[in-house]
Amino acid sequence: MRQLKITQSITNRRESHTLEKYFTEVSGVPMITPEEEVRLAKEIKKDNQDALDKLVRANLRFVVSVAKQYQNRSLPLNDLINEGNLGLIKAAKKFDETKGFKFISYAVWWIRQSIMQALAEQSRIVRLPMNKSGAINQIRRAYAELEQKYEREPTEEEIAENLDMKTTEVRSTLGAEVKQMSMDAPFGEDDSGSLLDVLENNSEGPTDNGLVFNHSLKIETMRALSTLTPRERDVVLMSFGIGFDNPYTLEEIGDVMGLTRERVRQIREKALQKLREPGKNRRLKEFCAN
Repeated sequence: MRQLKITQSITNRRESHTLEKYFTEVSGVPMITPEEEVRLAKEIKKDNQDALDKLVRANLRFVVSVAKQYQNRSLPLNDLINEGNLGLIKAAKKFDETKGFKFISYAVWWIRQSIMQALAEQSRIVRLPMNKSGAINQIRRAYAELEQKYEREPTEEEIAENLDMKTTEVRSTLGAEVKQMSMDAPFGEDDSGSLLDVLENNSEGPTDNGLVFNHSLKIETMRALSTLTPRERDVVLMSFGIGFDNPYTLEEIGDVMGLTRERVRQIREKALQKLREPGKNRRLKEFCAN
């Protein structure tokens, strides 16, 4: 999927006056009605690029608002906006207009998820040795260039060929082996607990530790997580890697949220205590037990 021209030409530049120009431009884009959102969503499903551009452009101002909440972290505001715009594009492609809610209500999760993941990855890079960090940045630049060229996600082989590297080197540098999220995957850097452990009722029989995090289970998990505060939910999602490329450590989550490692641990513990309450996780435990 190619980036929108407005994203490339403005948010990738670092001059402050250009960023101000971008703010002015996106604030001047006319809002669209819910009825128009529905029409555009239907057209997007038909691979109508103009419809995708229009829906995204009409909501760029909201990305700026979300991105400003993550200022003064490890990435400059223009990079945060660019990451948020990518999340907005993803949301526009996934939006189901039959659900009856406004597009931005759905898109805000994808915007925030994209920004938080970029911040967490930046935090992870900072902690890497210099040679490893440089290789990751090289691969990311190549990935972005090839994605723009092919209008799709490039393969590891294409990235390797572009950089004159071995495919195994690309894979090992990024930790890019594709893995499905399992409910028994450990979370955090020093914990052996899993989401199944958190929800487990000792009076019931054992659950299937090989259960794959599929669509139905995802729905039940998100219903359970909806009982948490937004910050508690973000901490749990990042700890387990739900909706992200991989789980993140307490330090990395803290860097994203501007919190100490200990404060993140406290928030996570409080959230997991809530999830242990029988009334909040009964349906999820029933699903896991089947």
